[in-house]
Amino acid sequence: MYAVIETGGKQYQVKEGDEIFIEKLDVKSDDTVTFDKVIAVGGDSIKVGAPYVSGATVEAKVIKNGKSKKITVFTYKPKKGSSHRKQGHRQPYTKVRIDAIKA
Repeated sequence: MYAVIETGGKQYQVKEGDEIFIEKLDVKSDDTVTFDKVIAVGGDSIKVGAPYVSGATVEAKVIKNGKSKKITVFTYKPKKGSSHRKQGHRQPYTKVRIDAIKA
């Protein structure tokens, strides 16, 4: 059985036991999170919501909060010698393990 959930402005296809990195949630480690924005549930038959499947939830356990690897952002204007800027960015994330899909 799988489900398509929406969180942080993104959609994820998940199964029980999956560990996924999602946009940072305001929760602590070892907490339980319930996702109620379930777009579709599949298995033997597929249920598709309009826009969400009513009564369907996905429960997950928070493993950790962290930051991803640093990326370098470099912007410049061509032919202008003094117009450039170098920045770094580390995107915060929450790692969760999917425990149950209830449909």
